[in-house]
Amino acid sequence: MFGLDFAHPLGLAAGLDKHGEAVPAWAALGFSFVEVGTVTPRPQPGNPRPRLFRLPADEAIINRFGFNSVGGGEVARNLAAIVPAPIRVGVNLGKNKETPNDEAADDYCRALEMVHTYAEYVVINVSSPNTAGLRDLQESRALRMLVDRVVNRAKELTARRIIPVLVKVAPDMNPQDLLASVDAALEGGAAGIVATNTTVGRDGLTSGGPAAAETGGLSGRPLRARAVETCRQLYAHLGGRVPIVGVGGIFTADDAYERIRAGASLVQLYTALIYEGPGVVSRIRQGLAERVERDGFAHLREAIGTHVR
Repeated sequence: MFGLDFAHPLGLAAGLDKHGEAVPAWAALGFSFVEVGTVTPRPQPGNPRPRLFRLPADEAIINRFGFNSVGGGEVARNLAAIVPAPIRVGVNLGKNKETPNDEAADDYCRALEMVHTYAEYVVINVSSPNTAGLRDLQESRALRMLVDRVVNRAKELTARRIIPVLVKVAPDMNPQDLLASVDAALEGGAAGIVATNTTVGRDGLTSGGPAAAETGGLSGRPLRARAVETCRQLYAHLGGRVPIVGVGGIFTADDAYERIRAGASLVQLYTALIYEGPGVVSRIRQGLAERVERDGFAHLREAIGTHVR
């Protein structure tokens, strides 16, 4: 997958270990990789508290953290303390709140410069709903230029190895804009797509109350159907040209297997870990192995995209 081997396809999504402080713990839980961040080049506090709201009846979370980050320099120091890392480490990159979009590429490149020594892949995050104007960077022309800048900077920084650059997309784009943005990302040199970020939609929520009305990105079970459909659209369009990392509403082995059969090569958890606890990692891993055997596949990779092809 984008030049890297993974022990199995289950990783921890960005947003939980924002500062790269707990990588050994994620390895101990059984993840094969972790995506640290989002990391901004300069420290920033993020949005005012409260900024995270649980909806237990829906097994969902609404957050509006706003890229709270200790900054790329501190994240690099945290990651340096656990070299060699016990699992693969990706780093999710963002821009600072005050940086205008026409200067955003400078921020992404600066963050990359700070963490590249410890990142086995990086993700350009232009899809968080919690930084004003950030999603405008998903527009195809803007994204093409941004990805090109980051990819070329990665090549300049690492003469002896390639740092794959992925792009994380939102689930709220119409299909035409989504595919145009993904095409632009690939033209810029992206090695993969992370699908998807949180949603500003509230489809699928059954619980009411004040928390359900909070602004921010929704994650968890209500996001599953939308994230699956986005994955299917991307796989049908891309035809396996680059790997897709599937994330959003994955709680069970059936969920993970569904995402893989919809086209994902790797899958990530976040909200499921909050509601199900650490045992969810081993349950999904075991369940995936059982489903692969049941369906007669010699390897899990044979199942990728079989519900689309």
